[in-house]
Amino acid sequence: MDQGFRERTIRVAVETGALDDERPVAAFMDTTGVERTIERLKQSFPTHFEHMFAAKANTMQRALQLVRDEGMGCEVASPGELEQAVRCGFDARDIVFDEPAKTPSVLKKVMASGIGLNIDSFQEFERVKRFRTEDDPPADTGFRINPQVGAGTIGAMSTATPSSKFGVALDDKGNREALVECYRTHGWLNSLHTHIGSQGCSLDLMVEGVKKVVELADEINHQSGCRRIEVIDIGGGLPVNFESDDVTPTFADYAQLLQGQAPSLFDGRYRVKTEFGRSVFAKNGFIVSRVEYTKVSGGRHIAITHSGAQVATRTVFMPDHWKIRISAHGPDGRTKSGPAVEQDIAGPLCFAGDLVGIGRSLPLIEPGDHVVLHDTGAYYFSNPFVYNALPTPAVYGVVMNPDGLASLDCWRQQQTLDDMLAVIG
Repeated sequence: MDQGFRERTIRVAVETGALDDERPVAAFMDTTGVERTIERLKQSFPTHFEHMFAAKANTMQRALQLVRDEGMGCEVASPGELEQAVRCGFDARDIVFDEPAKTPSVLKKVMASGIGLNIDSFQEFERVKRFRTEDDPPADTGFRINPQVGAGTIGAMSTATPSSKFGVALDDKGNREALVECYRTHGWLNSLHTHIGSQGCSLDLMVEGVKKVVELADEINHQSGCRRIEVIDIGGGLPVNFESDDVTPTFADYAQLLQGQAPSLFDGRYRVKTEFGRSVFAKNGFIVSRVEYTKVSGGRHIAITHSGAQVATRTVFMPDHWKIRISAHGPDGRTKSGPAVEQDIAGPLCFAGDLVGIGRSLPLIEPGDHVVLHDTGAYYFSNPFVYNALPTPAVYGVVMNPDGLASLDCWRQQQTLDDMLAVIG
């Protein structure tokens, strides 16, 4: 996304009242950019790869409808995400259910609907066995595997550590043999799933984990004397570059490395599923906030804005791991110029740590200006944090017309105070 796209979007938002005194913060999604990203994803892998969108990255109705229209399925990890996927028109066979704490009622619903199921533990497997009926439609069903290949640079986002809460620990004593026996004796198990982590995991680490699961699939099929494993779900987790507009690594980079280390994924013997989320939406979205006040405290320039932890939760609470780019724009949306001044960019919440940027070198920001939080199309404005009873901001899809003017399509209205207070109770 180039600078001009953001400038034109802010200008139209100000002119149309999408950004004003009553709506001082809003989010924007480049819908054409999302479509292009999905097309690059599809082109990077063979046609027997089926791409599920990780709904947690952006569970908004219009976001899910967009990825559905572009041919993706949907990976969901809660009853709410499941319900949203169903309402958005995904077929049951195009949904994968991943929740680690599935209740009996949810399991029964998923199994009766023919939705794909990733089983997180041996205890859950016993529960699934009890609930299965002859009337259940066929669905891709199998264990989630923790290949125990270690952590990336963000421990909280690494799901394949030796003691991760996710999946069956592959290298723990007796687990591999127990898994083989489960598949050998239960013909309705036909898939394996893994997910190495989300942001902070290198491609080498991701490929190492996937390779171990492919080897397990080959072993299960050999020990069973037939093709028990038909589907391998390799998860998502492609890291996003938050330091510039460059898209790196790419889906093609990952596919090339995978093909070199796990070639059987590419020869058609398995149907392969992916679960990319952040890498589909992050760089196609941004948040714009009006600057309400500025001050100098202890010699430090501070800009008080309307974007804080309520829309950038991870950045505020884990700034070392989730640092995002911030740019300064004038009242009309144009990128500001001038000598760089070290400034803190503060949000509106009532705690001292509500800072989305600390010591950022930017042209001096003034009241009435706007700040842009870049690369926030996933896990930011779509997953708001309820704090200080602030309303959830509006979100707009943006299409750039041939005349260079931006058209805004409202994906979500700003939450009313009545609706916000109803959520709080």
